[in-house]
Amino acid sequence: MAGFQIQPPSWGEPITVENGRLVIPDKPIILYIEGDGIGPEVVTSMRRVLDAAVAKAYGGRRKIAWTEVLAGERAGEVYGKVLPEETLDAIRQYYIGIKGPLTTPVGGGYRSLNVAIRKALDLYANVRPSRYFTGVPSPIKHPERVNMVVFRENTEDVYAGIEWPYNSPEADKIRAFLKQEFGIQLREDAGIGLKPISEFGTKRLVRKAIRYAIERKRPSVTLVHKGNIMKYTEGAFRDWGYEVAREEFGEYTITEQELWEKYNGQVPEGKVVIKDRIADNMLQQILTRTAEYSVLATPNLNGDYISDAISGLVGGLGLAPGGNIGDVHAVFEPVHGTAPKYAGKNVINPTAEILSGALMLEHMGWFEAADLIYQAVEKTISAKQVTQDLARHMEGVKPLSTTEYTDALIANL
Repeated sequence: MAGFQIQPPSWGEPITVENGRLVIPDKPIILYIEGDGIGPEVVTSMRRVLDAAVAKAYGGRRKIAWTEVLAGERAGEVYGKVLPEETLDAIRQYYIGIKGPLTTPVGGGYRSLNVAIRKALDLYANVRPSRYFTGVPSPIKHPERVNMVVFRENTEDVYAGIEWPYNSPEADKIRAFLKQEFGIQLREDAGIGLKPISEFGTKRLVRKAIRYAIERKRPSVTLVHKGNIMKYTEGAFRDWGYEVAREEFGEYTITEQELWEKYNGQVPEGKVVIKDRIADNMLQQILTRTAEYSVLATPNLNGDYISDAISGLVGGLGLAPGGNIGDVHAVFEPVHGTAPKYAGKNVINPTAEILSGALMLEHMGWFEAADLIYQAVEKTISAKQVTQDLARHMEGVKPLSTTEYTDALIANL
């Protein structure tokens, strides 16, 4: 690895930005990070499938100029640190990247490499779509009704990491301050954390969710919060979300209350319905009223719980893609971890990484290639051509290796 350099192919073309929007050339330079554990295997599969889908969709007119950058264990070997500035600078320069799972260092250093990347590049929207593919084993009767996209705020809430151990000098100072200034008594053995939720952070997240719903002709955006208890953080998230819809998208949106008071429950043509739900209620609504929800906008912690719960309805984390998206920069990744015990065995399911690639293609506006991938995944899984994680839930099905499954997907494009 000595002497590693970031070298885009000579024929690759850089993505540019005009008026705050990405301009995607026909041969864009796209960065990739192989990651740790099973990362190299799933990223290799993803690149093969995306290359084949792009070639088929556009007849050779478009092609991805893949360019490797490093993070995680390999970066530690080369740069002496697991998240080198060279990698972050490359993403800043080329705007779009996709990565495999990364190991979170044990002990000191970063709490999470994924969180560190999001913070460094201000990738404030964690976007997690969940949809059902025919043939996937599911714990519910009607998984085909699941078609939701979670927009999870990525930088604030308890995930901001502002916390102190119970026995630290900082915790002592905060306890003393709260007691003296506000008469609030905390137990001496209580760890302390802060939960910041800002108007700025909320509005840009909800703005992106509503814009996505309008552009993709999605029927609704639901604000998911615990504002009945946390009135000035999550309750404020709800209020600010409605404010964005009313003030910035009034031409395109109506509230759920207006839907029934003015339109007798019939959604007017071209309108997106803005709803809100208490977070614990939402967790049962995704089971009992699944088809009523499309785009969900959530604070950080709620989005983490809810997106994992929804993915469990349609096959689990092996089929769960994700994207971390800012104003112009984006890094896409599967939701699952590094699964080191399976690394190098050619048995892992690469679908989440591949679907993350399809989400990236949609972000680029290459919808035709993304649709080919979705159709191929549906066709392959419905034919019971699956890896071991799904095959064990299907009677009499012999699992395919990672490579064989990737070959089957490409054949089904």
